[in-house]
Amino acid sequence: MPPEPAPDHGAVAQEETLHASAVAAEGRAVLILGPSGSGKSSLALELLALGAQLVGDDRVRLRRMGGALIAEPPRRAGGLIEARGVGLLHAPRAGPAPVALAVDLARQERERLPPRRMARFLGIAVPVLHDPATRAFPAAILQYLRCGRFA
Repeated sequence: MPPEPAPDHGAVAQEETLHASAVAAEGRAVLILGPSGSGKSSLALELLALGAQLVGDDRVRLRRMGGALIAEPPRRAGGLIEARGVGLLHAPRAGPAPVALAVDLARQERERLPPRRMARFLGIAVPVLHDPATRAFPAAILQYLRCGRFA
């Protein structure tokens, strides 16, 4: 995840592009993070198959808008997602969407009911989940986007 700027550096950046994927459902985006080969595009494809729309694959622009973090496709690309062993596929596109959740595929979730964790992007705190390596994870992410988390 991007490092948080030191408090004495003045204003927080208003925009950055990340090596990440993002999809949206119900007008809210999930930012999918992890190193190359960790499954970012695969998770995004699973979410698309469940009805989400693609914000960006491999590169995602983040923009600070007031107190909201907005995910957008990169300036020159959009509407394409890489399916390893298949090629580039067209995907239903989402417009810019506020980021409601981040998923960090570089970290495994070990707890059945994990604590709330946060990550900061452009100075804005966003809930973050680690990869639980369960088949229901894509469905759980969509349910989170639709209804939020209870505890």
